[in-house]
Order: sequence, then C-alpha cells, then structure tokens
Amino acid sequence: MQLTYVFPILILLFIGLFFFGCPSPASAVIENAPKSAFRRRDAIALGIITALYTVTAFIGLGDTDAPQSFHDFRSGESVTVDLGEVRSIDGIMLYSGLNAGSYRLELSDDGNSFSDAGSFEQNYVALFKWNDFELDASQELSARYIRLTASGDVRLGELAVRSGGELFGQCADAPELFDEQNTVPEYQSYLNSTYFDEIYHARTAYENIEGVYPYEISHPPLGKLIISIGIELFGMTPFGWRFSGVLFGVLMLPVLYTLLKRMFGSTDICACATAIFAFDFMHFSQTRLATIDTYVVFFILLMYLFMYMYITGGRKHDLALSGLFFGIGAACKWTCFYAGAGLAVIWLIHWLRNFEVKAFFRNCAFCVVFFVIVPAAIYYMSYYPYGQASGMHGVGMYFTSDYANLVLDNQKFMFSYHSGVHTEHPYSSRWWQWVIDERPILYYLKYFEDGTRSSFGAFLNPVLCWAGLIAMAMCAVFAIKRRDDVSLFIVIGYLAQLLPWVFITRTTFEYHYFPSSVFLALALARTFRLMKDNTKGWKFNVYGLTGLACALFVVFYPVLSGARVNAQLASNLLKWLPSWPF
Repeated sequence: MQLTYVFPILILLFIGLFFFGCPSPASAVIENAPKSAFRRRDAIALGIITALYTVTAFIGLGDTDAPQSFHDFRSGESVTVDLGEVRSIDGIMLYSGLNAGSYRLELSDDGNSFSDAGSFEQNYVALFKWNDFELDASQELSARYIRLTASGDVRLGELAVRSGGELFGQCADAPELFDEQNTVPEYQSYLNSTYFDEIYHARTAYENIEGVYPYEISHPPLGKLIISIGIELFGMTPFGWRFSGVLFGVLMLPVLYTLLKRMFGSTDICACATAIFAFDFMHFSQTRLATIDTYVVFFILLMYLFMYMYITGGRKHDLALSGLFFGIGAACKWTCFYAGAGLAVIWLIHWLRNFEVKAFFRNCAFCVVFFVIVPAAIYYMSYYPYGQASGMHGVGMYFTSDYANLVLDNQKFMFSYHSGVHTEHPYSSRWWQWVIDERPILYYLKYFEDGTRSSFGAFLNPVLCWAGLIAMAMCAVFAIKRRDDVSLFIVIGYLAQLLPWVFITRTTFEYHYFPSSVFLALALARTFRLMKDNTKGWKFNVYGLTGLACALFVVFYPVLSGARVNAQLASNLLKWLPSWPF
C-alpha cells in the first residue's frame, strides 16, 4: 500500500473520534439557539478570518500587467519586423487578442527573399494567452526580418522575439506589437494567461466591455458582467479578470457568519464553521478562477440567509430580499434554480405549519412578485450587452420584439447545449464521487525541467467533505426523529443542490458540488451546537476539527495555488487516493 493512503485513514479516524463525542438523536437536548446579538467578539473573530483569507486569496492571483494595446489585422495583411541585424532566433511568443484566425511566419536576412518558418493558429483556446510559436528545433534559425501574415481578422497584442536571452524587434507597420515588451514573461503560466474556462468567461466579460457580441452564450450574462467589473478596474489582465471572483469569495464569509449567528448564536461555533468554509479547498481555488460559479454560490448564501430570517422572524422584506437575490443568482447561472426549488420547499413547510387562508394567499401573491416577476425582470434585463452588441440602444430595447427574440433564442440554445454535453473529459466526475472527494478536477498543471511543477484543482477539504457528510446525515436524522427545524432547513438546502445532479446525464465535474459545500459547513455547525448543549469538553472537539481543516489547507496549498514545488514530493505526500490527479 502506498504510504500516502495512510493519511486519509488517519483523517477518517480523527473524524470518527470527533463524532464519537456527538450526542445520539435519542439523548440529545435540542433547543433553539439563544438570541445573541453581533458583538465585539464576533467582529474580531470574523475580521481575523476574513483578513487571513483575503491576503491568502489575493497572493499569487495573477499578473497585474498584460498587453493592453492590440494590432487589428485584416485577413491577408502582412507586417514586417526588423531585428536590427541578422540574429539567431531562440524563441518567439505571441500574446493573442480577440477573434480566431492564423498567422504565417517567414524569415529573411535581406528583407527581399523570405523563407517559410511555420504557422500559428489563434483559435478560441489561445486567446488572451502568451503562446509559444513552435520553431523547428532541429535547425538553428536566424534572420533580421520576420514577416507575419494574418489569415482572418484577428487581434495580436504583443510579439516577443528572443535572441541570446534578450528581446529584439520593432515594427513600423504595427508598433503595438512591440510597445509593451515589459509584459513579456519567461514562459506561459496561469499567472500571465487564461486557463480552463477563463478562455470563455474572461473573454466574454471583455467582449461585453468592447461591445462585441459574446462568444460564450451557454450561460446567462450577469456572471460575466460581474467579471467585467474587475477588468474595468485593473485592465484585461489575469489579476483583473480574477479580481471579482476573489472579492465575492471574501464577501461570502460575513454572509455565512451572519447566517450561522442567527442559527446557532455562539461565537465559537460561528467562527469555527466560517474558518472551515473559508479554508476549504474548493472555496479557495474556485473563487480564484474567472468563472461564474462563485457568484451563484454567493447569491445562494444570501437567498438562504434571508429566507431563514423570514421563517424565523416573519418580516416580508426578508422574503422580498430572498427573491431578489434568487433573481440575481439565476441571471448568473441556471444552477441557482435548484436552490430556488429548495427555498420553495422551505417556504411551503413554513406555511403548512402556520396556515391561515387569507394570510397564505396574500403571501402567495407577494411571492409571485418577488420570486417570479422581479427575477424574470432581472434575468431579462441582464441581456442588455447582447442587445447593444446587436445594435440596440437605450431602455427602449427591452420593449422590442428583436430583444425579446434574442433572449428567447438564447434560452433555447442553452437548453440544447447543456443537454448535449456528453464529451468525455479526463477530469469529469459524477455526483457520488463528489460526496466522497473521489475525483477532483485538475485545472492547471505545468512541469519544469528542474523537477518542480505548478498545479491546482478543485475539490473539497476532506474535513469538510467527509465530516460534513456525516454531519448532514445526522441533521437528516434529527430533522425526522426530533423535528429539528434548523437541521431540516440545512438538509433541504443541501438536497436541493445535489439531487438534480443525480438525474442529469450530461458531463459533470467536481465544481458542481461547490454550492453544496455551504450546507456541509452549516451541518457541521449544527453538530457543534449539539455538542455545546450536550457534552463537556466540546471546545476541544470543535477547535480540534477546525484546526485539522486549516492544517490540511496549509499542507495542500501547493496544489491549490499553483506554487512551484518538487513534483515527486508533492505526489508522495498529496496523492491520497489513486484517482487524485496530483
């Protein structure tokens, strides 16, 4: 047996010892958490956790510099680069902008007679990346002049020609290709280029800013519009297109803490559960990626916070806010509809227990407004960049048949697209693999000649995944046998996010479990509260489990952040299961 397989066994033993101290459903005293105001101690605990996470998440997020000026090639256009004298060419890199096409590269010593040196295809996976132009390694190449001819209307941001370890070149025909040579990296990496689905979402965010009809239309527009905020602030740079995701990942923490505070009261419990979620592997790696899943999880948190406030306080404005955030989340990604179904079940149970005919039907009408009409309006209006890119302008576009058809056609396309995604993928996984952390998704992997590697993927911290699953099962038992409303709320939220994937046959990935991780943290907090109310020495158990979760984050940090580490050592320490791609 490989030595690393011992580690998950030890973690499971530790988790088993933790739950050994939990009260049984028959013997547990279940009380509603005492009302506890948000106090100075809460502010300190939340502030420390949030600050630590913020610093950790923004470190190494991505370069703040990238080519911002582009030369717009017309199909068939050629430009000639002058290296000053005949030089040996060690390597050529290109930073691709918008649009797909290709370039043919030719070399010349005298500027008259050119020889072919190959071509580069600027396809959809190569945009906003530093790409190596593959030269013939079997022969030494030298030239003074380089002629670049475009096929297709394409944008190119920068051309980097290396000779003897230095950069050379100027181009009178296209000065934009050599005006930002300070941005040229030693090699392509996640720090300076798009990776995974950023090739779609970061690009689309930029296209929205530029008024270009978006390439990626397989999800509603709002998530990409949020990504564009970071690009507007910091430019079309890796830091810029990832900024909004990290910001929303940070903002999740006070929202989660507030929900925990209302459910369980205790500062210790709230702080520990928030810390476990903050330093969960999925929360860290997913929010540092310029995709839309982060925003869905953030709005799901807000939806459930305000629904909980409504069913425990009865204030209609909380119900309205829950519906508002449902609408915003749905305009980011359709998976938010699963969470909406969970809210509907919670609302219905609440009214079945507090039924009064007139009040019920008035509330139904209220919900139609804030869970149907308002979300539909938000969803409909979020398509305004599509309308603008199609030549429509102003508020009047919303009332035209062209705009309505544009929105309707996109819904048809999205349904057809997602129902047809059955392509095999090396890191795809099914729902049952998510709940046991069996198959992480690897987003990035690069090996270096010195024996190091840079990599990161998305999967749950084993403490949150495995202990959270046991805690969720306990919540289900307490909800059924002891009619524990808090446990019922948590279980419904979890199942609403997970159950649809049981029946979905399309290709799926571990990151689809991200929304469920919120409810795993809540389930753990439920067990923390039960321990506090029923056992002595509960702090040792609770803080011990929290410490273990944070320690595992530190251990796995290299395969979550892209830090360069010894490849063999990382595999020997971190490949806990045969299916883990580390």
